[in-house]
Amino acid sequence: MNTLLQVRNLVKRFESGGGLLGAPKQIVRAINDVSFDVGRGQSIGLVGESGCGKSTVARTLLRLIEPDSGSIHFNGIDVRGADAAELRKLRQRIQIVFQDPFASLNPRRTVRQTLAEPLRVHRIGKQSDIESKITKTLDEVGLPQSAMDRYPHEFSGGQRQRIGIARALVLDPELIVADEPVSALDVSVQAQILQLLERLKTERQLSFVFVSHDLGVVRHFCDEVCVMYLGRIIESGPTAQVLDSPFHPYSRVLRDSSPVPDPAARIKLSRIVGEVPAPTNLPTGCTYHPRCARMQPECKVTAPALLGMQADRQAACFFPMESTTD
Repeated sequence: MNTLLQVRNLVKRFESGGGLLGAPKQIVRAINDVSFDVGRGQSIGLVGESGCGKSTVARTLLRLIEPDSGSIHFNGIDVRGADAAELRKLRQRIQIVFQDPFASLNPRRTVRQTLAEPLRVHRIGKQSDIESKITKTLDEVGLPQSAMDRYPHEFSGGQRQRIGIARALVLDPELIVADEPVSALDVSVQAQILQLLERLKTERQLSFVFVSHDLGVVRHFCDEVCVMYLGRIIESGPTAQVLDSPFHPYSRVLRDSSPVPDPAARIKLSRIVGEVPAPTNLPTGCTYHPRCARMQPECKVTAPALLGMQADRQAACFFPMESTTD
């Protein structure tokens, strides 16, 4: 695989509490030792429950949130070590599409102004070139030229997300970080946006880090998937293999909890107990052991490493599941 993005041992913690009333500070362990690679033209999905750290990982890749430790290399360039000038150049090659297309667009800027701003910031092209680039990019995402002088509130949710995608594309990036890009949209519109992203991925040979809680969307769009739980990747591998035959008990529960678009389907839920532990007070050993039906004494003491199970498959579990009927 021709690796474009390499992430190693990424860690991010936040402080919670404290202040004038003297409440004790607590440490929120948002990301704990996360590592993965993204190849050229490849899409990697980050999935898990709300609060598992997947969106925090996405934002650290662009240093919108500064990680505490670990390394991020983009095409051999050290992202964490980049100064302001180098980081500006990198952000031309790495772009992000946010979850809420209305909140991520300036309501006082027209589409023309929104798409022209990145080009001016990066000093790309003269005015005539910028106009031509905006027109071409709007056509690429399925919006008419007449949309250029309208404001965000004049568009539907799906159209606003197309504008957000166009803003990312206008700089001709190599990698797009998509943070829940379709979760705020109706199902029919989700399908249209996914088809658009799939086409852009093929035509532009784009790479994606795709954050989602919807396993159906991830199955459709992502080549590989990383399952996250309490800030750690607990299983990774080719998407179909991980979702069809997961090794980690949590991956099984996550898959079984995903809605199936078939009223006649019989869904057998895997056993799970309790609630997700607070990220300020993580369990010892395997963080999933308080909820796991396969828990053994070893799980309470030692945290399992993410190890190879099969070719291209990894899981962090002392007692992995052997098959979908296990």
